[in-house]
Amino acid sequence: MCGISGFVDFNKKTPRETLEKMNRIMAHRGPDGEGYEIYNDDSATVGLGHLRLSIIDLTEGGKQPMNYKHLHITFNGEVYNYAEIKKTLEAKGHQFQSHSDTEVILHAYAEWGSAALQQFIGMFAFAIYDEANHKIFACRDRAGVKPLFYYYKDGVFLFSSELKAIMQHPDFVKEINTDAVAMYMQYGYIPTPHCIFKNIRKLDPGHFIELSLQNKELASSQYWNVYDAYNTDPLKIDLPDAITETEKLLISAFQYRMVSDVPVGVFLSGGYDSTCVTALLQANNTQKIKTFTIGVADDGLNEAPFAKETAKHLGTDHTEYYCTEKEALEIVPMLPFFYDEPFADSSAIPTTLVSRIAREKVTVALSADGGDEIFAGYNRYDYVMKYGNKIKNIPGFMRKSAAVLMDAVPADSIPFFKTKYLFHSRYEKVKSILQNSDKKNIFLNLTEHFSFKDVSQLFQKPVGKLVTAFESTELKEEYYSLINYMMAIDYQTYLLDDILQKVDRATMSVSLEGREPFLDHRIIEWAAKLPMEYKYNNGSKKFIIKEIVHKYIPKEMMDRPKKGFGIPISHWLENELKPFVNAYFDESFVQKQGIFNNEEVQKMRTSFYMGKKEKAEKIWFFLMFQMWYDKWMNNN
Repeated sequence: MCGISGFVDFNKKTPRETLEKMNRIMAHRGPDGEGYEIYNDDSATVGLGHLRLSIIDLTEGGKQPMNYKHLHITFNGEVYNYAEIKKTLEAKGHQFQSHSDTEVILHAYAEWGSAALQQFIGMFAFAIYDEANHKIFACRDRAGVKPLFYYYKDGVFLFSSELKAIMQHPDFVKEINTDAVAMYMQYGYIPTPHCIFKNIRKLDPGHFIELSLQNKELASSQYWNVYDAYNTDPLKIDLPDAITETEKLLISAFQYRMVSDVPVGVFLSGGYDSTCVTALLQANNTQKIKTFTIGVADDGLNEAPFAKETAKHLGTDHTEYYCTEKEALEIVPMLPFFYDEPFADSSAIPTTLVSRIAREKVTVALSADGGDEIFAGYNRYDYVMKYGNKIKNIPGFMRKSAAVLMDAVPADSIPFFKTKYLFHSRYEKVKSILQNSDKKNIFLNLTEHFSFKDVSQLFQKPVGKLVTAFESTELKEEYYSLINYMMAIDYQTYLLDDILQKVDRATMSVSLEGREPFLDHRIIEWAAKLPMEYKYNNGSKKFIIKEIVHKYIPKEMMDRPKKGFGIPISHWLENELKPFVNAYFDESFVQKQGIFNNEEVQKMRTSFYMGKKEKAEKIWFFLMFQMWYDKWMNNN
């Protein structure tokens, strides 16, 4: 894994020094080397930059930007099956100078063009300058594990692994997209392809773009779509065969993620997904797998003892670290630098901490994300399935009457409950569900933290709704099921823009490569076609994963309530982080921004400190935005 950046300047004004500045602000992504190349095309100057974290082929042979004939590449990620592709290319007459997957990508592109992407099993974002055909080709992997931002305005095209690199170019103009800010306040992240700044986009997963240097036109194409997996007939397969075939595929995917010339480890929480990864890897490797867990003193939030028990049973080389509240709090001021687009998921803090611990022993860590979206693991799927029909069966006049009553009785006026954490947002969700009991609406309500109506009150001027994957209608009616719909949406939204962004920035903050074994595209393509009862079985979520795990870990060890590394946000905001709240909610600071309704902002802060704990989440979201704003709008 590395960091990449580059430019196409049709004005021919961008010097090498600007490219170096763009790259070096992401130095944490690649401490093992840097490389720069400037090319003078007929109509533009092209620059490619690269920061190297050496994982495969540690020699100079893996250095980038890399060249092959008229092709020049800067690449971030891994193509795990590069050895097999290399053999195919050698049979076609290709000769190689190194043992790196980067060189294989170049030769594959030379041989097959964009069709080469269909061959790759991996996580990747790369850009190729095709000197002979005068174009830039840039792409992103199918699930979006690796990030890629791009900007195109006034004859300047910029791209990078992180937003902060684009900000370093003198021609980039920082214009905040307030519609995107509203989305951030709704979800805690800004959904792809949108960005906090105008004229910048995140490249959609499973897509590539081509920029013609002759006519300056930028075109986007899709080479993979998760809905293609869902829009097919379910497999006719019995459960024992499904378990056997699923396990074989998981072993293949997980083993590919062990391909490395440096030490590899696994984040182990003790839950089903990370236990599945660890169990299958340990069973198929002679050396002890290195596993890492972060613990906290609060027994109610601590999964470390379960992870330790699992590691002992499987025989891994386990590292357990109990972090202090002080260590966790020290991460907070660092968040705006590494999460250079507003991001509110507080689990970024423990993810950063466990990455630090892992980096002391390994350079690559496997994170078991994606299992919930692929095998139906989230509680919200359960809620919609269990209660959706019950709510819908309530007579319409009763539901609407209840919603009208709730409109007349604000959450703030209900004794006892009004001080409960998140009660206000949950109250609003229930009201919305009563007004519209469609199961899709119930699901969408469960995915957002705050309603668009609630968020809109925070802004000085009206904000609009941006079109995202949440509005997708690509799941064909003949293959439609509610759980498939929910999983497909989550795969393209929450997984992509919350979880994968969190893991990428947290691991890269300490120069650790994070890999996602469940996000091998072959797994979703297989799992989407499995009969639904093999995934969600009479209220049992991730049914087939559990059946596989129980072959390695006794069911009694796994059969326990899921915990999580909880961050005491409300307590922190009332105590240790109160100075931050006071500084960033300051009336003059908010006024100077010219974005928010100051009266609403002050009301939010005052009500929280008067005991309305339900405001804590919104306070945290707003604080994270303000700290981001101070870092990137005031200081740069």
